Amino acid sequence: MTYTEKVQESVQFIQSKTDVVPQFGIILGTGLGALVDEINVTSEIGYDEIPHFPVSTVESHHGKLIFGELFGKKVVAMQGRFHYYEGYTMKEVTFPVRVMKLLGIEKLFISNAAGGVNLNYQVADLMIIEDHIDLTKENPLTGKNLDEFGGRFPDMSEPYERKMIDEALEIAKANNIRCHEGVYAGVSGPNLETRAEYRFIGRIGGDAVGMSTIPEVIVARHMDLPVFAVSAITDLCDPDNLEKAEIANILAAAFKAEKGMTKIIKELISKQ
Repeated sequence: MTYTEKVQESVQFIQSKTDVVPQFGIILGTGLGALVDEINVTSEIGYDEIPHFPVSTVESHHGKLIFGELFGKKVVAMQGRFHYYEGYTMKEVTFPVRVMKLLGIEKLFISNAAGGVNLNYQVADLMIIEDHIDLTKENPLTGKNLDEFGGRFPDMSEPYERKMIDEALEIAKANNIRCHEGVYAGVSGPNLETRAEYRFIGRIGGDAVGMSTIPEVIVARHMDLPVFAVSAITDLCDPDNLEKAEIANILAAAFKAEKGMTKIIKELISKQ
């Protein structure tokens, strides 16, 4: 069975379980868990039920697709995402984005947790991603092009939709949410970066660094799907004053940022 046939089989299974034709897809990374409470949920499907779907192995990530309405807009939300460091290929990591596109989504919204390389940032700030630097080891488009989804060389002049970035910044300002616009550097993980690596990322233009998002964005843009993405800054990466990262502190910072992130995504979707 080809990759495309697997995507189609997943889509057919999902469509047999829900009548919702989603307008928007949401990847609920770290910092956006509370958004589920805002969705008028009509159905949920476990990843382990869906043919060919990966299953999240990260303790802090759930594993189900949630269908429902948010501000009257039909949405599908991934509660739990997949990472390259879990042992998946990039094609497996991005498989759900292909599925959501064929389910009908018109735009994709992504959240993540990231380390703040820009020393003007503070823990629990938000950073709306306006561009990225891909430092991962594999590209999800490597291999024979899937012509049925998009062209061989997708344009990346605007990987994150400018209109949604501007709208999100206005929402943040109106609600006194500490929020920046910056460049996200994506790495493979799962280890955090060394002091020298943080210096390197800062010098090449990175404002924050994380282990997700970019593969999904590449695949979304391959399918001409507009993207909005936002990071919760969960720790500060000052190479001259680097503290040992504690996962409990990172999750606490993500939880603190959650309210503002949820507010921005909710209002942004209402404007689309």
